[in-house]
Amino acid sequence: MFKSFITAIFCTIAAQVSAQDVVTYPFEGDFEDATFATESAIIGQGLNIDYVSHVGEMLNRTAADVGGTKQIFVAADIYLFCSAVLSRKVMEANPLNVVNCPYSVFVFENEEGVKVGHRIYPDGPMKEVQALLDTIVQEVLE
Repeated sequence: MFKSFITAIFCTIAAQVSAQDVVTYPFEGDFEDATFATESAIIGQGLNIDYVSHVGEMLNRTAADVGGTKQIFVAADIYLFCSAVLSRKVMEANPLNVVNCPYSVFVFENEEGVKVGHRIYPDGPMKEVQALLDTIVQEVLE
């Protein structure tokens, strides 16, 4: 029974995460400039980048192996990081906010150009995290 309860919680969390929206902004410059600016903005906030996911490279590399018929991105990277201060604050408010950590900012290039963005979080404590993400993205755009 406990296992079913845990499964139900994670399914609920997964449904909420997949339903979240994102905000994107066009970047005036090339992909490399956008990724450099993103790294600099995150580090400039005193945060450590835990991981950079090179999603675009993976999708392009594996397209033929999985039956991909179109190029989704020219390039796409996701920067994962956390804030100990904000994470503690939002998880003290609701331990299930653990599902939102690490936080991320993404950069991609497609046929529409280079874009930078982040998730939009629901009302409540996670809005403070969203404000941090928007501050980072706005710095990238400067």
